[in-house]
Amino acid sequence: MMPFTLHLRSCLPSARRCVTLQKKLSSRNTSSTAGGLRPASVVVLPSPLAAAFERFCQANNGPLPLLGRSQPEKWLPPARGAAPDSRMGCPRFLKYEFGACTGSLASLEGHSEQLRDMVAFLLDCSFSLEGALEKVGLPRRDPAGHGHTGAYKTTVPCATHAGFCCPLVVTARPVPEVELGRLVRASCSLGGARGQPVHIGDPELLGIKELSRPDYGDAVVCQPGDVPVFWPSQLTSLEAVSSCKAPLAFASTPGSTVMTDLKDTKAPDSLLSPERTPEVHRISQDPLHYSVASASAVRKVRELEAMISLDPGNRGIGHLLCKDELLRASLSLSHARSVLITTGFPTHFNHEPPEETDGPPGAIALAAFLQALEKEVSMMVDQRAVNLHRKLVEDAVEQGVLKAEIPILTYQGGSVEAAQAFLCKDGNPKSPRFDHLVAIERAGRAADGGYYNARKVNIQHLVDPIDDLFLAAKKIPGISSTGVGDGGNELGMGKVKAAVKRHIRNGDVIACDVEADCAVVAGVSNWGGYALACALYVLNSCEVHGRYLRKAVGPSRAPEDQSWTRALPSVTKEEKMLRILVRHKVRSGVSGVVGMEVDGLPFHGTHAEMIQKLVDVTTLRG
Repeated sequence: MMPFTLHLRSCLPSARRCVTLQKKLSSRNTSSTAGGLRPASVVVLPSPLAAAFERFCQANNGPLPLLGRSQPEKWLPPARGAAPDSRMGCPRFLKYEFGACTGSLASLEGHSEQLRDMVAFLLDCSFSLEGALEKVGLPRRDPAGHGHTGAYKTTVPCATHAGFCCPLVVTARPVPEVELGRLVRASCSLGGARGQPVHIGDPELLGIKELSRPDYGDAVVCQPGDVPVFWPSQLTSLEAVSSCKAPLAFASTPGSTVMTDLKDTKAPDSLLSPERTPEVHRISQDPLHYSVASASAVRKVRELEAMISLDPGNRGIGHLLCKDELLRASLSLSHARSVLITTGFPTHFNHEPPEETDGPPGAIALAAFLQALEKEVSMMVDQRAVNLHRKLVEDAVEQGVLKAEIPILTYQGGSVEAAQAFLCKDGNPKSPRFDHLVAIERAGRAADGGYYNARKVNIQHLVDPIDDLFLAAKKIPGISSTGVGDGGNELGMGKVKAAVKRHIRNGDVIACDVEADCAVVAGVSNWGGYALACALYVLNSCEVHGRYLRKAVGPSRAPEDQSWTRALPSVTKEEKMLRILVRHKVRSGVSGVVGMEVDGLPFHGTHAEMIQKLVDVTTLRG
C-alpha cells in the first residue's frame, strides 16, 4: 500500500503545518495516543464544498471536532517507486457518490486526478471513553477487547449549513446507576467538553427505538441496574457526507484513523473547576431521564432553595422541606417544551374576587421567564376567575412584566378520560400537549375531597377540579409536575402530606392529598415562583447544562447575548404586578387587606428584600 502525506491548515489557532498520517486499524481503542500523536478520522470533499463543511463542523463541534484541513492539490499520492516511510500509511475509506455509499477502498491511488480538486478534513478522535471507564474502575463490556461499540442515528438534527443537513449520531455505553456521577466526572476530566455526555436515560428520547439494533458497530446490552449513557460520535460525519450528495466524496471507515500531531489548544484540564465539574441528577422516572449541570450551578440553586425556606409566618414549613426539590423542578422545566401553570386560592370566599395576592405574581414571573426561553406557556385557572386573570395578564403585558399574552385555559373535569383527553393530543398518551405542569399557590384537594383554607373552611364550591390533571399526569409518560406551596394545603403538596398532618396547624384536615413530582416549599408561594425563574436563569447560564440541553450541536450563546437575561424577576416588575392586583381588588391572604402586601407581609421591607436577594445570588458570577 502506497503512503501519502497531507499538508494541513489547522482549524485551530496555530500555524499551517505538514503532518504525518499513519494507518491505525485497531478497533480496540482508536482514541489512544502514541508518541505525541493523536488519532483523527478523515473526510474528503470537493473543494467547492470545503468552506461550507468547515462551518458545519464549527456549528456542531460536539460530534465534529475539527482539527485541520488541507488545501486543494496538497493531498497527493507519492510517485510510483518512492520508498515508503514506515511512519506513514493510508486509512481505509468509504466512497460516496451523490450521497450513496458505493464501496470501501483500501487506497485512494485510483482517484489521484479527482483528489487535485478535493480537500481533506481531520476530525479529532482522541477522547478515550475507555480511559474514563478505567479511571473509575468499571470493566469493559466486551471482554475480548475488540469490536466497535454501538453507535446510533438519532432524531436530533445537527445545525444545518448550506447542503449539510443530518442527524446527530451517538455512541452508547451502559453504566451502573450508582456510578453515573463518577463516570461523567471522569470522562469530562479526560476529555473536557468532548467527554460530556449528551443524554442519560431512555434511548427513545433521542429517537432510538432499540439499543439492540445499532446503525454502526455492535449492539449495546444493558444489565439490571444499568442506565444507557450517550456521547456524540464522529460517525456523524458519515451522515453529513451522505447529506451533501457530492458527486464524489470519501470518509475513513469506522474504527480506521490516521495519526496527526495537530494539537487542540483547548485541551482539557485534569482538575475541573466548579464551573466545569458536572453533576448528574435524575429528573424523571418514566421515561427515565437524567440531567447534567455544573457543581457551581447546583450550588447556586441550592442557595436559592435555602433562601425561600424562610418561614415569616411561623407556620412550621421547615418540617416540609425536602432537599433539592427546587433543583429537580428547575432542571425538568429547563428540558420542557410546553408548560402549563395553574394558580388561584379563593380563600376570601365572602369577597369578590375571592383570590389572594399570593400565587398570580409568582405564576406570571415564572411564565415570563419561560417565554423568554422560547417555551410554550399556558395558564389554567378556575372558570369563574377567567376574566380576572385575562385582565391581570393584559395589564402585565402593558406594564412590561410579561413579554406577550399567554393563553388562559380552564378545566371542568368529569372523568379520568376527560383529564387524559385534555392533557394529550387526540387523547393519545404518547402525544402529551404539555411536558410539565406547575401549580403555584393553587388550592389542593384534601383526602375527603374538600378544598380547605388554613382556617379549615371548605371552599370547594369555588374550585374547579384541576387536581385531576395532576393525577392523570402521573400515568402519562413524559409529563412531570411541580407544586409550590407555603402551608401544605396547596396542589402538589401531597408529596409531603405526612409532615403537613404532623406539623402544620389543622394539617390533619387541610393537607392536600394530591402529589406532584416536585414539592417546592417556600415561606410565601410567590417566592417559589421567583426562585424557579431564577434557577432557570442559573441553569441556562451554565455552559455544562447548556451543552447537554442542545446535545452538543448548534452554536452556544453567551448569557449576555440572550433576551432571557432581561426576563428575571425584579423589585420594579413585581411591585408593578402587585399594584395590578390591588387595582383589581385582590386581597392579601392573611389580613384580607387590599393593599401592597402578600400574606399579611408588606411588599417593601419583606417581599422586595427577598426578590433582590434572589436576583443577587442568581446573577453573581462564580
